[in-house]
Amino acid sequence: MTDSFNAFVINKNDDETSKLKTVGAITALTLGDLPNEKVLVAVEYSSLNYKDGLVVTGKGRVCRSLPMVGGIDLAGTVVESADTRYQAGDKVLVNGYGLSESRWGGYSQMQRVNPDFLVKLDKRFSSEQAMAIGTAGYTAMLCVMAIQDHGVKPEDGPVLVTGAAGGVGSMAVMLLAKLGYSVTASTGRVESTQNFLKTLGASDIIDRAVFEAESKPLAAEQWAAVVDSVGAQPLASVLAQVKYEGIVAACGLAAGMSLPTTVAPFILRGVTLRGIDSVMASQPRRARAWAAMAELVDTELLASLYEVRPMSELLVLGEMILAGQVKGRVVIDVNR
Repeated sequence: MTDSFNAFVINKNDDETSKLKTVGAITALTLGDLPNEKVLVAVEYSSLNYKDGLVVTGKGRVCRSLPMVGGIDLAGTVVESADTRYQAGDKVLVNGYGLSESRWGGYSQMQRVNPDFLVKLDKRFSSEQAMAIGTAGYTAMLCVMAIQDHGVKPEDGPVLVTGAAGGVGSMAVMLLAKLGYSVTASTGRVESTQNFLKTLGASDIIDRAVFEAESKPLAAEQWAAVVDSVGAQPLASVLAQVKYEGIVAACGLAAGMSLPTTVAPFILRGVTLRGIDSVMASQPRRARAWAAMAELVDTELLASLYEVRPMSELLVLGEMILAGQVKGRVVIDVNR
């Protein structure tokens, strides 16, 4: 095992003329540079998420301390462990827990990780497949679990997925369709993604523009449940259309943090707005989500959902995901 390895490290930007507060670059590190945590992991793959785009480009104030290694996901093999729950050779993954925010993340060929954050990788998934699912798929599964726990059944009516061509949305479409729900996919890229979304199991596809205009407090009831990764006015419009005692699982804010709605959907139709936090979700919920995905995910279909790109392309990929130019999932090979 070599002592030197590569990582994508974010530092303060010393260029006072730049609007970017941080800059990132691939940097050579040693094991001595890593955090003082109990489990050393040889990282094989990470993933690209919207938050990762903000971090690697310096366009978002995500990092709470510097220097910081980016990447909110990682999957790999345990090399050393001072915790009896994990042994050398175990395949593990981490999603969230402040990686790339307050703790060093997955864009590194080696990483030391708090054992409380680790999940043992199901043998039905490779490290690459686990990162194809990544935080996006894991978040989508948490949304699906919220819908199931609310009691919504396939026969109750269609389920809407907003931001359907993105990472969370595309995984949600696939998971819901596998469970037998009739899925309507909303996207701003109908022409370029409709075949892709149909392949994942979407029954209908609608343009996101129908949700962008200011809506009435209540509209015709359409959706038994919703997975929303958009927020802002589109979420307000969607809430007005949810069926009596339906549920919206909200997990993102691609359109913004505001929510210009009224109490009408909640007190007149009993609609539930369920927030989904994947970053600090409990270990039992994580284990349940990954166990469910091991049963539900069609790995052949998953293969059509992602591409593998090298860590050396992170700066370009970060710009692309912020510009809405990424379809499906991007897996990051940290060893290229």
